[in-house]
Amino acid sequence: MIRKTALLLASVVIPSHALAQEAPQQPASSEVDVLDERGEPANDDFHGAIYVTASGVDRLDVIAGTSVLSGMQLQRESAGQVGDIVASLPGVEASGFAPGASRPILRGFGGDRVRVLLNGIGTIDASGASDDHAVAADPLIAESIEVLRGPAVLLYGSQAIGGAVNVITKRIPPGVPDEPFHLDMLGGVDSATGLWEGGVSLDTMVTDNIVFHVDGSYRNTDDIEIPGFAASETLRADLLADAAEEEEEGEFEEAEELRDAANISGTVPNTYSETWSAGTGIAFFSGESNFGVSFDYYDTEYGVPGAPGVGHHHHGEEEHGDGDHEGEEDHDHEGEEEGEEAVSIGLRRYRADFRANIDLGEGFFDSVQSRIGYSDYTHTEFEGDEVGTVFEVKGVEGRVELVQSRRGNWSGASGFQFSAQDFVATGAEAYIPPNNVETLALFTLQEFYFGPFELEAGARYENTEIEATTLGLERDFDTVSASVGGSYMLFDDFRAGLNVSHTERAPTAAELYAEGPHIATQQFEIGNPDLSVERSWGAEGYVRGEIGEVKINASVYRNWFDDFIYLVGTGEEEDDLPVFAFLQQDADQWGAEAQITFPVIEGRDFSLLGDVRGAYTSVEFDDGTNAPRIPPLSLYGALEGRWDHFDLRGEVEWYDSQTDIAPFETATDGFTMVNASLGWHPFEGRENLTIIAQVDNIFDVEGRRHTSFTKEFVPMTGRNFKLTARASF
Repeated sequence: MIRKTALLLASVVIPSHALAQEAPQQPASSEVDVLDERGEPANDDFHGAIYVTASGVDRLDVIAGTSVLSGMQLQRESAGQVGDIVASLPGVEASGFAPGASRPILRGFGGDRVRVLLNGIGTIDASGASDDHAVAADPLIAESIEVLRGPAVLLYGSQAIGGAVNVITKRIPPGVPDEPFHLDMLGGVDSATGLWEGGVSLDTMVTDNIVFHVDGSYRNTDDIEIPGFAASETLRADLLADAAEEEEEGEFEEAEELRDAANISGTVPNTYSETWSAGTGIAFFSGESNFGVSFDYYDTEYGVPGAPGVGHHHHGEEEHGDGDHEGEEDHDHEGEEEGEEAVSIGLRRYRADFRANIDLGEGFFDSVQSRIGYSDYTHTEFEGDEVGTVFEVKGVEGRVELVQSRRGNWSGASGFQFSAQDFVATGAEAYIPPNNVETLALFTLQEFYFGPFELEAGARYENTEIEATTLGLERDFDTVSASVGGSYMLFDDFRAGLNVSHTERAPTAAELYAEGPHIATQQFEIGNPDLSVERSWGAEGYVRGEIGEVKINASVYRNWFDDFIYLVGTGEEEDDLPVFAFLQQDADQWGAEAQITFPVIEGRDFSLLGDVRGAYTSVEFDDGTNAPRIPPLSLYGALEGRWDHFDLRGEVEWYDSQTDIAPFETATDGFTMVNASLGWHPFEGRENLTIIAQVDNIFDVEGRRHTSFTKEFVPMTGRNFKLTARASF
């Protein structure tokens, strides 16, 4: 009976692995937000078109799907994991494994096919290896978050079919402030998770050209509150049927445990989280050149919810010795089966970053821009107080660009990117063997202007070496990716464009060498050391810009894959888990996404603004089956009224049911959530205070993300009253 429930919970994984990519690095002079009269960043949703500035490129129109969260919108969407923050944007979803672990999913792709960046350099963690691994990036100290989609993102890291999410901070000060010191603070509480959070950062001038930065944050949540049962209707029915069978066989204790598991309601056990971070940095500025360095520490502990009636599949002895798990005594997790230890994860990450931008004068090259990051990451999975499995990642990643001077109608940048990463997992559930991955890439991006027409072209060569040290196996891959795009200005600040790209992606260490139980997905995964390079051709058409006061950003895209790498069930079992193996076959992806913002009422003292968004994507394999965990059609509508120092916003989020499912996957019902918020900002300019009172999921609707491995037993949070305050002085 337990096996039957485990099979229900197992689903095919799209192994989501992309080569290194980097979001456009903004020059120091442009990294400071331009504020409007309300103290809001001018690139917020209703404040003009979004322009992403990159080295050597005046405007990246070729990146057709770009969104930036900052100011009040970033405050409204505040969450502990970056995936949950960006999930309301068109074409974006969250993996939603647990409140403590949620990665972004772009256009149906997640994992390592979507790169999460810190100031343009990878997070260098283990979050891409499994959905229960948190992203080692603290959104509480973020100035803004960029979401970059579309085929042209490969120019900043090969094979970026999904895209990139760039968390921008001021840990290396971006420029010389016009005041002796600047203080930013953010705090918040809520009702549905017992949230207490706070973050603070300080920038101060040491001398006229040296700037010092320090920041810190803390966030604590309890088990999440939900509208009804934790288990879905399908899983609950299965658990009750299993209970009836156990009772017929005279196993009354087991039957009672299964019924108790089926009837867990009101909260999801073991979904707490506790996170804190601290960082400091310093930068030196001399004319157009600058140098900076930063150091930071990130620490999080969070519960990993187990499936009701199944819980977590453990290896080794069932009896655990005494241990010391810091903070465990503060959390009482009800609903775990008797004798079963709650699973939690403790994550520690030390990081150092270096930036150097050197002005080269007025020659062919304008400047050299470089960024290097080093990370020492340790992730420990606890079974109660006992250490289960430990993941360690040490790595370095860097990028150096030669930025060309603008000459007539031509600009661009060329450079190289490198990374080296050592991965070691130890313990009974270390399903990925120790491995070393080294990459070296050469790239160029060129842009040409011919009046209203712009042409952009880029290419990237990348060499990837993957060595499984304990297996004595090594693979070497050479990949070449390229993109070309053209756009035409139809009228003032409104463009239409077309991009065509070819991408090549080397398999990852997990796809090649995995072998063992992957407990997060309730699967026994087997890699394939003979996998070849995954290739795709892509096309994307888009329109973007303004028509009067109406702002439009819409795109339609399609990708044709050769030898797409994916996981598929074999029908066998190992260690009471269904066996899934990495295979390759052709696949076809297509989709569309759009956002339109427009004025409904414009007056001297009051304005009413509309915001409409929508997204759909589909991924189908050559044999006619669907890819797993692809988000359904989603629509979003909002009205925001503004007067004096107040903003009143109402939102409706609608998700269709998802019935185009993969083998071993269950369908997901649709749902609609209604949210409301009231913002108050009494001051104007940079010295501002913004207080937001909001209610999410007003009608306490049950919603489950189809993209989540845990959707059958971890629904989305119920009605949630939240109060946040953001100050900048």
